[in-house]
Amino acid sequence: MNKCRVILFTFLVGIVSAGMAFSSDSDEYRAKRERMIEEIEGDVKATSRRIGKKELSKSVMKGMANVPRHEFVPGNLRRSAYENRPLPIGYGQTISQPYIVALMTDLLDIEGDDIVLEVGTGSGYQAAILAQLVKKVYTIEIIKELGEQAKGRLEDLGYKNIAVQVGDGYYGLEGLAPFDGIIVTAAANHVPPPLIKQLRPGGRMVIPVGGAFMTQQLMLVEKRNDGKIITKQVLPVIFVPLTGGH
Repeated sequence: MNKCRVILFTFLVGIVSAGMAFSSDSDEYRAKRERMIEEIEGDVKATSRRIGKKELSKSVMKGMANVPRHEFVPGNLRRSAYENRPLPIGYGQTISQPYIVALMTDLLDIEGDDIVLEVGTGSGYQAAILAQLVKKVYTIEIIKELGEQAKGRLEDLGYKNIAVQVGDGYYGLEGLAPFDGIIVTAAANHVPPPLIKQLRPGGRMVIPVGGAFMTQQLMLVEKRNDGKIITKQVLPVIFVPLTGGH
């Protein structure tokens, strides 16, 4: 009688408000993701004076623990997917450091019924994190190939509340505004006026501001209910530059 080896696969199934289903997730990846969460928590404590908090919200950390980052990096980098650092995704772009993704998400202070705009889809990882926390995520990517890849990837992973568009994110998505939160994943020389205009009163924007390939400042931009804009420097960062016709 032939003996059959049965290889058991464990599946990570994220049951979230949008009803998402994730792809297979091995014990190895889950263990690495747990270590990533510990490293994020360590970085938050180490930078607590700068960022003004000793821990991030439980909902954000749950989102970071649920999303399979290895699905958002090139195949040859999957073993490095849960290292707390940025990784290249092609076309001169990167997937951001997990700590920065978590921090930027937390700074938005978003809730379940909110609608969020992301500028710079990249691999789709940041959008996947946001999608677990809010009603709808609109994300725009200027590099057509990346945008199309991210769209297919997010669909394959079962995300139903993310809409990917290809275009120049500097100008946002005026026809879908206003947004409760706006997150920009590339550095601009200034805060784009179209994005400020598209931010709902009481909303927040998180954006790296500064020159290309040099130390920039992660900025928190708040639009008060009276329309007044308040900005705050949060942390020195280095992001790829925001590109486009502007």
